[in-house]
Amino acid sequence: MSVVGPVLALLVGVVLGLLGGGGSLLAVPLFLYVFHVPPKPAIAMSLVVVGMSALVGFLTHWRQGTVNVRIAVMFGALAMTGAFAGARLARHVPARVQLGLFTAFALTAAAMMLRDSFRAPTAHAGGAVERPPHLSPLLGVQAVGVGVLTALIGAGGGFIIVPALVLLGDVPVKAAVGSSLLIIAMNATSAVAGYVGQVAFDWRLVGWFTTLAAAGAVLGTRLMRRLPAARIKQAFAIMILVLGTYLVIRSFAR
Repeated sequence: MSVVGPVLALLVGVVLGLLGGGGSLLAVPLFLYVFHVPPKPAIAMSLVVVGMSALVGFLTHWRQGTVNVRIAVMFGALAMTGAFAGARLARHVPARVQLGLFTAFALTAAAMMLRDSFRAPTAHAGGAVERPPHLSPLLGVQAVGVGVLTALIGAGGGFIIVPALVLLGDVPVKAAVGSSLLIIAMNATSAVAGYVGQVAFDWRLVGWFTTLAAAGAVLGTRLMRRLPAARIKQAFAIMILVLGTYLVIRSFAR
């Protein structure tokens, strides 16, 4: 195997450390087109990377005190139910449909990230909520939906979870980011359990890929303080837009 694979695995972790998420959007295309893993195993294997990446980020936020563990565990428990069901449902969903959902998700996430990177910094109302954080019925329904989506596409959905926690659960923004990482870790773990026995995991590939991504996450966290966040988001969003466009072209070329 060439050095390209390990370098790209490291890059997935660096992106996570720099942005607190997003590295999982690279994992599925890498497994598909660099390591030539079939679509369904690629999605399932990427969930291991998603879970590890989120766990690394969560531990950093937990040490900083920016996690609402109670809300995260309640949301995460519902999401785990959806993730396990989504993984079981995936056997009846054509691989092409799953890749189509992943592509749509990736392009939407990239567009939102690019938009946010050009916004001027403003004071966010999430830090001054009057009501205490809570799990509303609507937030609970969204938790189950996020779990199903995570299992079907192999990505964590942080850009959906964070706004949901802020707007529907009255969780302050910083705590919502940290809490979302715990939720994603729980979510991905449940989805992997749902896929076991359905698809063939290349555990050797997953093992060293995840190890390098973890090392990259630590490196990215250190680099984060030295690089402008807006430029990082713009570069990553453009990368995902290019990848998403490539996936669309590949799907029509078949």
